[in-house]
Amino acid sequence: MKLFITVPGGLEELLKQELAELGAEEIALTQAGISCRASLETSYRICLWSRLATRVLLLLGEAEVDNEQQLYLAARQLPWEDHVSVEQSIAVSCTTRRSLLENSRFAALRLKDAVVDRFRDLESRRPDVDPETPDCRFHLYLEKNRAFFYLDLGGGSLHRRGYRIAGTEAPLKENLAAALLLRSGWPEIAAKGGGLVDPMCGSGTFLLEAAAMAGDLAPRLGRESFGFMRWKQHQEEVWLRLLQEAKRRAAAGCRKIPFITGFDQDAAAVGRTRQAVLQAGLENRIRVKTAALTAATAEQLDQEKGLCIINPPYGERLGDHLVLKRLYRQIGEFWQRLPGWQAGLLTSDADLARQVGFRARRSTRVMNGPLECRFYQFELIPELRVSADTDPVRQQAVRQAEMFRNRLRKNLRRIGKWARRSRVSCYRLYDRDLPEFALAVDRYQDWLHVQEYRPPARVDGRLAEARFEAAIDVILDELDVPAENVVCKQRQRQKGSRQYERRSTRDEFHQVKESGLSFWVNLHDYLDTGLFLDQRLTREKLRDMAAGKRFLNLFCYTGSASVYAAAGGAESTTSVDLSQTYLDWAGRNLRLNGFHGRRHQLLRAHCLDWLQREKSSFDLIFLDPPTFSNSKRFRGHFDIQEDHLQLLRLAMARLTKDGRLVFSTNRRNFQLDERATELWQVEDWTEKTRSEDFNRKPPAHRCWLLRHRG
Repeated sequence: MKLFITVPGGLEELLKQELAELGAEEIALTQAGISCRASLETSYRICLWSRLATRVLLLLGEAEVDNEQQLYLAARQLPWEDHVSVEQSIAVSCTTRRSLLENSRFAALRLKDAVVDRFRDLESRRPDVDPETPDCRFHLYLEKNRAFFYLDLGGGSLHRRGYRIAGTEAPLKENLAAALLLRSGWPEIAAKGGGLVDPMCGSGTFLLEAAAMAGDLAPRLGRESFGFMRWKQHQEEVWLRLLQEAKRRAAAGCRKIPFITGFDQDAAAVGRTRQAVLQAGLENRIRVKTAALTAATAEQLDQEKGLCIINPPYGERLGDHLVLKRLYRQIGEFWQRLPGWQAGLLTSDADLARQVGFRARRSTRVMNGPLECRFYQFELIPELRVSADTDPVRQQAVRQAEMFRNRLRKNLRRIGKWARRSRVSCYRLYDRDLPEFALAVDRYQDWLHVQEYRPPARVDGRLAEARFEAAIDVILDELDVPAENVVCKQRQRQKGSRQYERRSTRDEFHQVKESGLSFWVNLHDYLDTGLFLDQRLTREKLRDMAAGKRFLNLFCYTGSASVYAAAGGAESTTSVDLSQTYLDWAGRNLRLNGFHGRRHQLLRAHCLDWLQREKSSFDLIFLDPPTFSNSKRFRGHFDIQEDHLQLLRLAMARLTKDGRLVFSTNRRNFQLDERATELWQVEDWTEKTRSEDFNRKPPAHRCWLLRHRG
């Protein structure tokens, strides 16, 4: 029997060695996996015992094909009836590599056609197609002008062991975890009585794979179904003999498993891991505790020597990187409590790996799904410790960060007390109070949104970066927010509509409360979050004035002012913005608070253009335009200082005789045109709309109330 066995990238050599130990012959490496020859019994053994394989495919035939018709004819010649009966169900799949036939889905469809057409010719019937739970899975692999036809003996990906609770999936595949344990020398460490700890165990993949490896447990002993079980050439007696052998080895090996310990601060993840441990029957050998990395101690491990292996987060955004640098330093601090241990760390970011403060003795490239990572191996001895604090720039930043710490504590006392008394859960804690730390720190309930303003050109870039890192350390020290709930961004001077451009595609929204109303915020994907905190009192005043009014919200953004007006009893709300994305967001905010229907209109248009052609009148108008706009969907550009009088003329033309217009801008050094006070009654509302968390000079925004004269 000729097999082709797939494996995650970077693990081919390990799999080759494992297959030789399992009895395979004529083993050859390819770029996509490993080919070999094996008897039926050895093929079953690989399915049961391979800790590394993803799929075990039995070659049924191969042919040269230059087009889909040749593929169909070649497939139709194969004796599919030798492998599956017409009463059974099938599924087909396809992968391609530099093939003349690029559409893998269409190629799989042609393979399915060939199989069922052959059955129609032979028996005037055809097997059913069941993509979810078929009796037999067939796979087509196309490379250049050759087609390879396979039967999937495993019946799906073999990284699934059978101990996971239904519906849960680990972020680290089990076969990759097993490979990293092998690379770390875990079988030898366990044989000498050494223990294992994963201080960020998540779903427990390392723990469970380590126990199975140390206890000589077949990785798929708990798996109930394999693809070969309903194959026509399946030999049940051979399989049962292998299964009994695996059970005997497990009974003897369980006693050899050293103590294995996992920690995680996520109680839900710990609960899922405990369920998987129970499912695997390893509750007497694996201990899992809810604890943060900083709370885990060497005394809790009950082992003098062993292996610490960890798969920490490795984000790709700036904010992830800054927050995670601290986390990786904490990993290094934890490792200092384990002198003489071995350690392994998986990450896609070499800079983060350096933060642990130990010199790696080896690193290996591996693929974690589509992400290229490196697995770093360490020996935790003092001689290999590298102190990051010897960097004079970082030392200077850390010293200066104590000023930031003192100011943040002062703000926490003052603003925190005000927020609790006022029942405000979204507010600004720090706003460029110190010139060395030009940050804005906003709290959105359980999340922190941290923005760094671009430092002046005269400030050394390395020092500015080190200050930002030191500030993040202080923020995590002083504020009771998990590191994963801290989002960091760099805020630079924006041109045109860049302030509103999408920066990420996470589409992760969080619901927050303000003044008894609910709003969706997005802390990751845009520079701004969807809720301008400095406008809180402005929105409250709009709500107070809205009863029975026809309300117009120009440049409506995410519609928070419209929600307030609707909550204040507005007869109708009309929200206008050029961005469909923000109009959709505004609609979600309105519906979240129970406001929908024809009374609440959302109109996509440039506000200047819309005002020039609109004839309706409104009793209450909110006007909060961008500082600058040169959208491609509007001819020309808009500058708030140059163009605000024209904008006010157009908006006031839509205001009823007794109506009120609230005009706001966050443009620094903005000067209201003196002609506005000649044309209309103007009252400066800047102080009235400035809340305690934005009580600084210059104010975060300027605000005026306008009415018609006489």
